[in-house]
Amino acid sequence: MTRALSSSLSGLRQLFPPDRILTTPARMAVYGSDALAALNQLPGAVVIPETATEVVETVRFCHRNGIPFVARGSGTSLSGGSLPVAEGVVIALNRLNHILRLDPDERIAVVEPGVVNLAVSRAAEPFGLYYAPDPSSQAVCTIGGNVAFNSGGAHCLKYGMTGNHVLGMELLLPDGTVTEVGGDSRDSVGPDLNGFFVGSEGLFGIALKTTLRLLPIPALYRTILGAYDSLEAAGDAVTAVIASGLLPGAMEIMDRLAIKAAEVGARAGYPLNAAALLIVELEGEARTVEADFTRLVEVIRTSGAREIRVANNADERARIWKGRKSAFSAVGRLSPDYIVQDGVVPRGRLGEALVGIERLSRIHGLEVANVFHAGDGNLHPLILYDGRVPGGLERAEELAGEIIALCVELGGSITGEHGVGIEKLAHMPKMFGPAELACMEQLRAAVDPERIANRGKMLPGGLS
Repeated sequence: MTRALSSSLSGLRQLFPPDRILTTPARMAVYGSDALAALNQLPGAVVIPETATEVVETVRFCHRNGIPFVARGSGTSLSGGSLPVAEGVVIALNRLNHILRLDPDERIAVVEPGVVNLAVSRAAEPFGLYYAPDPSSQAVCTIGGNVAFNSGGAHCLKYGMTGNHVLGMELLLPDGTVTEVGGDSRDSVGPDLNGFFVGSEGLFGIALKTTLRLLPIPALYRTILGAYDSLEAAGDAVTAVIASGLLPGAMEIMDRLAIKAAEVGARAGYPLNAAALLIVELEGEARTVEADFTRLVEVIRTSGAREIRVANNADERARIWKGRKSAFSAVGRLSPDYIVQDGVVPRGRLGEALVGIERLSRIHGLEVANVFHAGDGNLHPLILYDGRVPGGLERAEELAGEIIALCVELGGSITGEHGVGIEKLAHMPKMFGPAELACMEQLRAAVDPERIANRGKMLPGGLS
């Protein structure tokens, strides 16, 4: 432990009681990585605030002493976005988990950063409302992390990402300044500061409060599952659905390996002899949904599906979605280790992307399970490897990098919702030129000249 760190810990102990400041490796171990478990780094200390005031005091202390800090919720980031900084401070926000205000008339919820995503919908449900963004980890991920990474989910095709549902925020900037942006409505004057902050991966500070837009719970859901003999056929079915003029709430595709994983993990009853599954869901006003669903069934029927299953009640719908939602975690039952990417390609080039991923999988001799938000071209290839084999992780990372490069070549993006974090730092220059990256660095420096907020993430410029 350096003298500077020892002095800093002494100062932090004046802010927190002993049970809410962790400094030993054993007690900090759980904070050493996020869901990208291949990366691990112990911080200098972990503090566990229970109030916004304690968060503010901690950030101001870090700013005065030049100590880097990382804000962390449930640690579900898949890009190393909440990886600690050596001799820095992790600010664990899980105890700031209160819904401060829920106004059914205005259809808004004001929440602290540690509120779990799904808890918002559960609190709003008695009023006939819900919160639309639904990441696969929605039962555990927190709103603070969703804001930092602009999380999406299965239903982002129709409803958009987190940024489309954030109306306002109370922000704690890296120098300890507290300020407000946005408000209680979608009507605002001036630059879109919500948009500036959402998706900034913690580089601009912490959202102490976030005002979320709530939506009426759809009167009716209709869900259909189609089984196909090839990924290409399933991809063509997506094109056919969109071409028909329908706008589903969600369209998801899973390949053979993902189907197997989901069946092992969730026993969803998926057809195991299918090469690909397409899940399509319509939602909204009952009469419109029923009319549209009749058209949807016909589109799926004529798209070459070898088997069609329609969810006839809430339990059957839940079972279909349980398999999809559990796919990521279930892959862990098929392989000792895996890493997941989330590149994006134009919807019309999904077939090319999947063929390319299959080719790269063969070249590298590694299995890849594909799960993706088909409606917006957001791929989630899960690369299976064994970390106990020398060079196993490196081979998987090389394959992941080539998949990301493929997405960019096809006119897409290196990330759709998981963020850059640490994992994709080396890929930023594949998508952005020197002038664009320099502009991002200048914006970062304007907000955080000392670069103490989530140092080392998102921007590939050394200490940024």
